[in-house]
Amino acid sequence: MENIKIDLTNAIPFIDLTDFNKYEKLTAEKNDLLKSKSGKGNEFLGWNNLPNEIPSELISEINLTAKHLNQISEIIVVIGIGGSYLGSKAVIEALSGNFDYLNTNKKNSTILYAGHNLSEDYHYELLNYIKDKTFSIIVISKSGTTTEPSIAFRLLRKEIEDRFGKEQASKRIVAITDSSKGALRELANKEHYKTFDISDDIGGRYSVLTPVGLLPIACAGFNIKDIILGAKSMLKQSEENPFNNNPTYQYAAIRNALYLEGRTIEILANSTPRLNFISEWWKQLFGESEGKENKGIFPASASFTTDLHSIGQYIQDGIRNVFETIISIEKTKYNLSIPTDIDNLDKLNYLEGKSMDYVNKMAELGTSIAHSDGQVPNIKISMPELNEFYIGELLYFFEKSCAISGYLLEINPFDQPGVEAYKNNMFSLLGKPGFEEKSALINKRLKKN
Repeated sequence: MENIKIDLTNAIPFIDLTDFNKYEKLTAEKNDLLKSKSGKGNEFLGWNNLPNEIPSELISEINLTAKHLNQISEIIVVIGIGGSYLGSKAVIEALSGNFDYLNTNKKNSTILYAGHNLSEDYHYELLNYIKDKTFSIIVISKSGTTTEPSIAFRLLRKEIEDRFGKEQASKRIVAITDSSKGALRELANKEHYKTFDISDDIGGRYSVLTPVGLLPIACAGFNIKDIILGAKSMLKQSEENPFNNNPTYQYAAIRNALYLEGRTIEILANSTPRLNFISEWWKQLFGESEGKENKGIFPASASFTTDLHSIGQYIQDGIRNVFETIISIEKTKYNLSIPTDIDNLDKLNYLEGKSMDYVNKMAELGTSIAHSDGQVPNIKISMPELNEFYIGELLYFFEKSCAISGYLLEINPFDQPGVEAYKNNMFSLLGKPGFEEKSALINKRLKKN
């Protein structure tokens, strides 16, 4: 079977090759820190060997729970923020048809999301949409007190209990939370919700291969066993392949080599709209992992050819502090040829009989050449096709590369201390008990302004 491949041809000319060769030893050393659990953040390394450790019993339990929820629900609302929803949404969108959301005769429930923002209009419209539909809830929170999902759960729990009664509501709510402590665990035990555990040693952005990601993905009708097999494949490559044939080592190395050359912004690009939310998941993974101690590459994204008609101008001619990573899908699901036109007013008959994917691939290649000529390095990640196995490979590829890359930066890739800053200010402004001193300081500052 083919695997995901990485091509550094259009990135190598922008770095010192002698320095790059040093990464062969460095990446192996950083991976050894992960395996030995002796590096920074070593208490959060449960994801590292996870694909080899997921028991078949858990996969069966997830699939049975998904089957139950699908049988009783037109809509399944996934409540979570950050890694608690980004991974599953990214995978579901990548594997779904572009217009599946319009299909009213689907075999599986429609997956919707809540608690990933504080928009009143969003949640009002969600409640309004589901008011005459059967629905269930998957609520994901380790603590059960994170503001955004906790508010959403209050709203949706009230709706489900008002509609179905407490006893039936308990059969429509699944909680993914801490195994023994926290507000959500306490409530789940009290109300007898079906539960899955969030392991203490796996952080949110590395949780897509746990029930956090796998349950919603299974509810959407996709084969989670194949996703895990893909992740296993990439785990094996990352542990056994030498540097020149190890995609995780190569990606971590080239990113850091470019960073040392002043390339501080990475644009993850694709030519397949179904991958747009993979980019959103990737941005959290790398942004939250690397952006510390005034270090790190800023993660951005683009969808080609769409964005070539917007930010494409900046990429081509703007400040030379960017580089690109392009995800390319080798084989499409469908074939669509361009027809001839007698009048040929659009002057496109030279494309007659060619597939749209061929034109897309030439646009992708032309963009890569243009950007490289314009002094924008680009890395190419090739996926044989979009299916569960290769999505599993891609997810683990990014997770392992991110961890090694963070260690190359000499930071802890598994914490997120900066996230607390906005929370503390928000709690102070809202008058949360225990934040009175901070609230007084903020109010004094606001009066000055």
